Amino acid sequence: MTATSSDLPPGQRRWPLFIVVAVGVFMSTLDSSMVNIALPSIMRDFGSHLHTTEWVVLVYLLSITATLLWWGHLGDRHGKNKIYSGGMLLFALGSLACALAGNLVWLVVARGGQALGAAMMMATGPAIIKQTFPANRLGRSLGLIGVAVSLGLMTGPPLGGLIMEFYSWRAIFLVTVPVGLVFFVLARIVLPGSPEPLAAHRFDWPGALLWASGLLFLSLALSQATAADRSLVRVALLLAAGAFTLLVFVKVEAVSSKPLLPLHLFSQRFFSAAVVCAVFSFMVLFVVIMLTPFYLDRVLSLSSARIGLVMMSIPLAVMLVAPLAGYLSDRIGARLLSTAGLLISCLGLLLLTELPAHPRPWQIAVRLTLMGCGQAMFLAPNSASLLGRVERQYAGASAALLATARNLGMLLGIAQAGLVFSMVFSRATGGLDMKDFAGAHVGEFLSAMTAAFRVAAVFGLLGVVISWRRGAEPVAALAEGEGE
Repeated sequence: MTATSSDLPPGQRRWPLFIVVAVGVFMSTLDSSMVNIALPSIMRDFGSHLHTTEWVVLVYLLSITATLLWWGHLGDRHGKNKIYSGGMLLFALGSLACALAGNLVWLVVARGGQALGAAMMMATGPAIIKQTFPANRLGRSLGLIGVAVSLGLMTGPPLGGLIMEFYSWRAIFLVTVPVGLVFFVLARIVLPGSPEPLAAHRFDWPGALLWASGLLFLSLALSQATAADRSLVRVALLLAAGAFTLLVFVKVEAVSSKPLLPLHLFSQRFFSAAVVCAVFSFMVLFVVIMLTPFYLDRVLSLSSARIGLVMMSIPLAVMLVAPLAGYLSDRIGARLLSTAGLLISCLGLLLLTELPAHPRPWQIAVRLTLMGCGQAMFLAPNSASLLGRVERQYAGASAALLATARNLGMLLGIAQAGLVFSMVFSRATGGLDMKDFAGAHVGEFLSAMTAAFRVAAVFGLLGVVISWRRGAEPVAALAEGEGE
């Protein structure tokens, strides 16, 4: 089913709805990018190892990935607007709890609560956009959401670096608190005008719990594998538990009358390709986002403010390219744009492995900019190719699944970066962790980072192949809604 003009809110109502959704996206990406910049400082303050410090990021991505499908279905059942505005409030309160954290455990738990709010917004935001804008403007509207993503990512590094120049990392969590509270109120006012939710149905609690448990087991296994005192038996048991739980999850979903994960959608090539490519794209991106700040801090000894400016290269490129990519996707479809975007992103990643011995910050920024251009070319067309072709009854679940794929890619990217880096660095230094880094270990650091980047590039190139094989959109799908 495709929304007709009578199903859509009037033109003057669309943009307030869009702004509320865009601000939620901006807040969650702003916080995420600032926290990545703060990881070296958090590690120093708590004296923690890399495999424990990375849980500040891992728990955020794990909580989002594990619950996005829940919120997508609950949005269809109880109304996307209620879920979205509740997520805005929970995110603001979680940010405040992070700022008050007295130890690493407290911080990790608070980040998990903050992530639940972000997941509620991520799961329902794209579906609200889908039901707000006509079909022939979906790519452009998602391209503008890409601008909100890039603004959050772009503002986060320099703002986080500037804050840490004068205050501690705790202050970075306070930035989103007042914004979240104000827009929670605005969301309650603006969003109730959207279409009615679908009829209620029994929620798939067995599937939801199995999905979350499987991801938790796998995340614990990857984290344990990066520890200096890792136990191969413990890692193997956790991996086996995760694989078994996810296998049971698939079996349960296959026989459920109202599954959390509509497996039959994956039989359509455009759907499965969009989801899998989103995983690989964000996996490539977050390997770089995880390790590059440590490289700039430990090896190049840049200040927090300069680290922020260098890392801003990626979102700045996304902001400039995303609207054009969204516009072009409405004209020529996703296949060419998304495939080219993934390929360009992989090229930027491989160029990062060929840095000169003593690089200038601008040389790193150029490579990050290339990655940002590739990500922007990929994201909006890939999202539009999926959301523009699913039936309305699956809109919420599909939007949540697409967001799940992105966050699963982020989670895998962080885990893979930590795993490959720690294994190579530990072997080269006789069992040391990144927190033990000294000037004599620059060569070992570069070898470990290069290994992590090359492994990520393999997955990225696999995504290029899958993206190209998705096939072209039917002409009717691209022309649908013209004349609006």
